[in-house]
Amino acid sequence: MGGQEVKQLGECSVSNALGIWVFSVAGALLVIPVGIKRKSLAPLVFFGTTGTMLDIIIGISARDRENSERQMKLLEAQNSTAQMKLLEATF
Repeated sequence: MGGQEVKQLGECSVSNALGIWVFSVAGALLVIPVGIKRKSLAPLVFFGTTGTMLDIIIGISARDRENSERQMKLLEAQNSTAQMKLLEATF
């Protein structure tokens, strides 16, 4: 069970990493005209790192949310199994 859970978390992380790249692209698209106008690389550093950090934060929070949902489903399944065994034991 432990290996399967690790694999599912890994798949979740990869899918989030591939799906959340919006802020990096938006930062790059914004920095090109601003960098040309200012003739500086400072906007590239600011917007590039900010967009990347936002993507990382959103990906981690999505992974944590999916992990907590998975844990809740497991707990509900365990509780329903325990209740069924308790009912079977009483009859």
